[in-house]
Amino acid sequence: MRVIIQRVLSASVSWSGADGSTHKNRIGRGVVVLAGTSADDSPATIERMATKVAQLRIFPDSQGRTNLSLEEVRGEALVVSQFTLHADLSRGRRPSFLGAGDPAHAAVLLEQFAAHLSGRGIITRTGSFGANMIVNLENDGPFTLALSNDTWQTRISG
Repeated sequence: MRVIIQRVLSASVSWSGADGSTHKNRIGRGVVVLAGTSADDSPATIERMATKVAQLRIFPDSQGRTNLSLEEVRGEALVVSQFTLHADLSRGRRPSFLGAGDPAHAAVLLEQFAAHLSGRGIITRTGSFGANMIVNLENDGPFTLALSNDTWQTRISG
């Protein structure tokens, strides 16, 4: 699993449904999480990543130090599926997305990811898996982090 975490003052995601209706989800202070899964991801991977996102100390304390977590500030999360995080750009000019997880499996894992965040008391909103979405956000900082399960696997096995 790969995620991009952006600290935000507010954010929203909108998309059109199959019937042409418009849908929109919004959050206040918190994080936008662009999340992509791979075939190697498991429910344990998803739970570990959700815990990491919830507990990362990326919000300022009263002295302005990044010392508080999403849980501690009672922030919100907007989770948006982003299979392009697994793009292979090593050949040619067209990205290959073969490293992205199977869409059906990825949809289940991303639902689990959002559920784990919600289970930790974080108000969690999502986009629509596989839809063409418009994401609007008001960056706070900006403060953006990239987190990958690949990094953990390397540290554990290396």
